[in-house]
Amino acid sequence: MAFQSTRHKSPYPIGLAARHLQNLGRRDFLTGAALFDGRWVAGEERDAVVDPATGEEIATVARCSAADMKAAIAAAEQSFPCWREMLPARRGAILRSWASLILDHADELAVLVTSEQGKPLAEARHEIAYGAGFLEWFAAEGERAYGETIPSHKVGSLLHVRMQPIGIAAAITPWNFPVAMITRKAGAALAAGCPIIVKPAPETPLSALAIARLAEQAGLPPGVFQVLVGNPIELSTPLLRDPRIRALSFTGSTEVGRLLLEGAADSVKKVSLELGGHAPFIIFDDVDLGKAVNGAMAAKFATSGQDCLAANRIYVQRGIYTAFIDAFAAAMAQLKVGHGLDPATDVGPMTKLSVADKCRIQIDDAVKHGARRVAAKQSANLTPNFVPPTLLTGVTENMLIGHEETFGPVAAVLPFDSEEEVIARANASEMGLASYVYTDNLRRALRLSERIEYGMVGVNTASFTGPPIPFGGWKQSGLGREGSRHGLAEYMELKYVCFGDLAG
Repeated sequence: MAFQSTRHKSPYPIGLAARHLQNLGRRDFLTGAALFDGRWVAGEERDAVVDPATGEEIATVARCSAADMKAAIAAAEQSFPCWREMLPARRGAILRSWASLILDHADELAVLVTSEQGKPLAEARHEIAYGAGFLEWFAAEGERAYGETIPSHKVGSLLHVRMQPIGIAAAITPWNFPVAMITRKAGAALAAGCPIIVKPAPETPLSALAIARLAEQAGLPPGVFQVLVGNPIELSTPLLRDPRIRALSFTGSTEVGRLLLEGAADSVKKVSLELGGHAPFIIFDDVDLGKAVNGAMAAKFATSGQDCLAANRIYVQRGIYTAFIDAFAAAMAQLKVGHGLDPATDVGPMTKLSVADKCRIQIDDAVKHGARRVAAKQSANLTPNFVPPTLLTGVTENMLIGHEETFGPVAAVLPFDSEEEVIARANASEMGLASYVYTDNLRRALRLSERIEYGMVGVNTASFTGPPIPFGGWKQSGLGREGSRHGLAEYMELKYVCFGDLAG
């Protein structure tokens, strides 16, 4: 629902996002109809989609029901035999066509993403290209789902292992990357030979439904790719309970991931989870200060900080701690906060008011317990979904921001003295998704990358994701991997076959 405030009026004219949307060449991107059971369904009930920067309603979408989800599962079941038997090269050709259509409509899709999610338009364009890349990658990877031949332990026998599609898959996707998180999951499932049902976040359904239009245009058969929008609990329940759903992929909070894992246990589904992060960003005093500042800025403020990979705890060795604070604060002061459709904007609104409120709670708690706040300027007229880029120094792990994930533009900086100390502090979390190490000492870099308990480590870089890499975390940051050949395996089963009596 749109938030209302008489004290916080947006400086952006009501209708800014709506006017951009009205200029879309593809008017069908705005119908808000869901795709299931081979049909586009407008729905008797509709839910509002709002611009998080202004609170303005920009569209409505169909509110699907549990009965609709059951119809989608039945349609997927019917489509599975033909899709799994289609040659991998043909499935790949359809995925490549889908990727090409997404790139052809990149500008329109980026406007949709920014209008409903809030991220700066340049970042939305990057997400569209990033998302299309997963379809291109898995189009080829589906042709490389190799099995193996095992040297036999039985006389006159031949042993094979085959990779086969697991069955109907379901994906529950988040609002921070509303296109790329769909294509990363759907590309793998479809390339493996599995139909997939997508339930996007209710905050960002327009871009999901738009790429579904393009999927249909690319030639995906009815029932193979379906998108339903509505109440998360109502739509997720049939997915969990129905044994025909064999694989479930979720990106979101650890709390929700635990509930889904519990629900999926009844039918022993294959579950892949990409959950919360609490990324340490470790800077040693042997590294170039400018390089470290640039890396920390990129790792902290991309997607306005609403990223599971975002640097949550910036550990700086004491020898350069003060110099880093000064340089980092100066860089932060250059950030422009505003509407994502404003080309000058670096940091947009939080997509949800609850996310902005959590940032403010963490800031207040840190200051209360001794941290010092340095915040960039923000117009008093911006709506409550905006959080100014904020630097907190003197942070300790007993503060909320020291042990809880921050999903916004709030940077917590903590000093450290020794390598052993910072490894212990960085690992003292149940989260284990991404981590960053900045050092010019090769041996130290190798030691840290070996000993730090995270599924992904960026050494002297804040950019390391993409289709070829196995994206995923350790501990309570998730199960399984997305992207790479390991991502394809999440939607496949091993089948062992023994051919006996070959001698006769």
